[in-house]
Amino acid sequence: MDMELSPEQQAFAEAARDFAMGELAPHAARWDEECIFPIETFKRAGQMGFCSIYAAEDIGGLGLPRLDATLVFEEMAAVDPSTTAFLTIHNMATWMVGQWGTDTVRRQWGPDMAEGSKLASYCLTEPGSGSDAASLTTRAELVGDHYVLNGAKAFISGGGDTDVLIVMARTGAGGPGGVSAFVVDAKLPGITYGRKENKMGWNSQSTRGIKFENVQVPANHLLGQEGDGFKIAMRGLDGGRINIATCSVGAAQGALDAARVYMHERKQFNQPLAGFQALQFKFADMATHTVAARQMVRLAACKLDAGSPDASTYCAMAKRLATDLGFQVCLDAQQLHGGYGYLKDYPLERLVRDSRVHQILEGTNEIMRVIIARQLLEKGADVR
Repeated sequence: MDMELSPEQQAFAEAARDFAMGELAPHAARWDEECIFPIETFKRAGQMGFCSIYAAEDIGGLGLPRLDATLVFEEMAAVDPSTTAFLTIHNMATWMVGQWGTDTVRRQWGPDMAEGSKLASYCLTEPGSGSDAASLTTRAELVGDHYVLNGAKAFISGGGDTDVLIVMARTGAGGPGGVSAFVVDAKLPGITYGRKENKMGWNSQSTRGIKFENVQVPANHLLGQEGDGFKIAMRGLDGGRINIATCSVGAAQGALDAARVYMHERKQFNQPLAGFQALQFKFADMATHTVAARQMVRLAACKLDAGSPDASTYCAMAKRLATDLGFQVCLDAQQLHGGYGYLKDYPLERLVRDSRVHQILEGTNEIMRVIIARQLLEKGADVR
């Protein structure tokens, strides 16, 4: 395996780094403090192609591999994990429209989503179904040329601020086979949004519950066929797990960079912190964990790009490892900053808060362990 990035990939990563430093770094702390959803920044990201990195080219996407997407998201998350995480969600939704949308949906929504002028939320989780996504109860009944949508979703990123919703709803019997996926105009009558959740982190993206009461969705806004919804959701989650793992790697790199600078600047007992062997050991472990997480994420992305049968297992491994290690690196960097790490003047407290939720969403890390163990023990998968 070639572990080196191509010149084109390196240039792509540098473009993302420049965007992050110019568009995210000056504002990230204020967006967090004031809970601002930076719509105009997302539009500028779209102009760079960052709203549709792996979406189909025929809707305006770049059509690049998932590996290339990790390069962009890592650079941005090193500065602002919260804003970057929403960008990954929008990328997933745009990819779904390009992959499974009807001609009508692709024409109506695809180009605007690809360029970031229309933003999307992903609606799978419900008040009563989190890890057990197949038990969702939101229902869509076909009546004439429309589906009538009823139910509720919870913890929807961007809910109330976005233009389109990718909604998983039940069209058949219980279980995974009865779930279908829909593209829903976020402004349709019958859609109501709950209060903005007051969260520990991820404050640059709104999070709300959504209720659907007799919402009429055109029949041609079905993604794929009836009953394909759970399959589409799981395909989305494989990529989503890589995306959120990448955001953790980015946060870890941002924390590592901040710690390195601080260790040279801060002096105690007449020498910089960088001169203390105990702190050197801590920093060495942080760097090792960041690199290990990065390589695991890139391996999983390559598996997904290649369509490997064990891709889901590797995506789960990458999500579990990178989100655990990434959060720990952020905590360790905060500890190295001492009391200053607890202040909002420094980025560490925000990196800690924003990266904590990565261990919970896109499937908790406990569920990742279930997936990995099941593949290895019950299905005889191999990781060699």
